Amino acid sequence: MKPTFERRHPRLTGRLALHAAATGLLAVALALPWAAQAGPGHDHSHDDAPPAASGNGPKRQPDGSVFLPKAAQRLWSLRTLPVAAGQHPQTLELDGTVVMDPNAGGKVQAAQAGRLQAGPNGLPSVGQAVRKGEVLAWVEPTAGAIERSNQVAQQAELRAAHALAAKRVARLKELADTVPRKDIEAAESELHSLAQRLAAVGAGLSGREALVAPVSGVIASAHAVAGQVLDARELVFEVVDPTRLRIEALAYDPAQAQGVQGATLALGEQRVPLRLVGAARSLRGQALPLVFAGEGRALSALVLGQPVRVWAHSGARVAGVQVPTAALQRNAANQSIVWVKQAPEQFVPRVVTTAALDGATVAVTAGLQAGERVVTHGATLLNQVR
Repeated sequence: MKPTFERRHPRLTGRLALHAAATGLLAVALALPWAAQAGPGHDHSHDDAPPAASGNGPKRQPDGSVFLPKAAQRLWSLRTLPVAAGQHPQTLELDGTVVMDPNAGGKVQAAQAGRLQAGPNGLPSVGQAVRKGEVLAWVEPTAGAIERSNQVAQQAELRAAHALAAKRVARLKELADTVPRKDIEAAESELHSLAQRLAAVGAGLSGREALVAPVSGVIASAHAVAGQVLDARELVFEVVDPTRLRIEALAYDPAQAQGVQGATLALGEQRVPLRLVGAARSLRGQALPLVFAGEGRALSALVLGQPVRVWAHSGARVAGVQVPTAALQRNAANQSIVWVKQAPEQFVPRVVTTAALDGATVAVTAGLQAGERVVTHGATLLNQVR
């Protein structure tokens, strides 16, 4: 009896069985319905739409807008502010200097040449509080040898004349019954005059000048050392009331200066309102000085001579949307732009034209609509996204 096919080719038989099983599985897979539903996030019905931006990080879109996820917004402390349109006073940027109020400050100068001596409480130092009328120092007059010898000789003559006049008055009083009263009074008057002249000459030789504080305040500057020799009219101390300082600004266009009604002083992030005290009627260095005064103690942190920036307000008005200066950025074309929040995670740049207001804010006159949300904090980082 001949062997069967399976007994003669066992390996070939196993391969045929595996091939048959694979063919059956493929047929079953092809028999499944083609309308199977895709899982969440695998809908391919919009394969022709452009791919959405990845949420992993900030990204600049082809149209120039920026996709910024919420996580990045919180990390950058991004802040937006809805803007509103309005009428704002037109401003003029001026360079100013802190000066003293002439009614709340003064200079202490020597009226004559002499040697400086400490006052009752010693020589005051800068920043020390003083009261009006307080003696700050003494000036002992100094004179040349010839001038001093003349004064000594004059003093000796006056002493001799005073002694003779005193004796004459005494004799006349003894003869009061026989001497007219008018002669006695004339002799007494002459004696009194000689006494005053003698005191004046003596004060010139040994007297000293008191340097007193003209106002109550603090010592702003001191140029005093014990034993220092001073010239007449030499500045020794400056006393100022720090709560009553003034700002002097220079306007190089007198026509614009005539319309100034008030001003704002920029002190870091703080803005201090100023009122116009007056404008000069003569130019100084081709500029017209304007003097402003602050309200309250806002100017007490300033010092004399400190340069400041003043934003003077005129009566003219400018229409626009007010935004913080920190919101202004520059694009690749060096144009002024602001970033507007268009969607929760999408920001678009807007080219704008602006007019300065007070150093902290500007008025956008074109390129921005009222009600839009402008990025006020973090705009610098947003502008750097590529």
